[in-house]
Amino acid sequence: MRIFLNVVILSLSTTVSFLYAQKNQSNTEGRLNKLIDQWHLDASEPNFSRYFEVTTDDFIFLGTAPGERWNKTQFKLFAKPYFDAGKAWDFKPSNRNWIFSENHKIAWFDEDLETWMNSCRGSGVLVKDGKNWRLAYYNLTVLIENEKIQEFIKLRKN
Repeated sequence: MRIFLNVVILSLSTTVSFLYAQKNQSNTEGRLNKLIDQWHLDASEPNFSRYFEVTTDDFIFLGTAPGERWNKTQFKLFAKPYFDAGKAWDFKPSNRNWIFSENHKIAWFDEDLETWMNSCRGSGVLVKDGKNWRLAYYNLTVLIENEKIQEFIKLRKN
């Protein structure tokens, strides 16, 4: 009887721990979805200070052009004229996927985007800084279908 009770208690505690972890991850994903959605919205409104305040000091942004690898300072210099003119970018995200480190202090995501360039994909890394999450890395990619890649290569060579 004692062994049976130990098995039941162990099973219940494992189930409760699993359900708590699932709920915690779901809550975290919800918070992070809001953060990234707001980040995109801050570009489209545009709100320069809010857009950059959620990024880490060592934030990196990879754009679509070959030379577009900016640290935070460089990206702010690039972006400021667009924000000041009220014409920054307007990316509409969908289909976002999350992966978390074991300790839940690092989160990776990828998302589909509708942009002025048509379909794109963004991917990023967030790090937990105390109670807050901050964006450390973002990579914006233009999507090219495999069957169109040869055409694209020729176009780039021109």
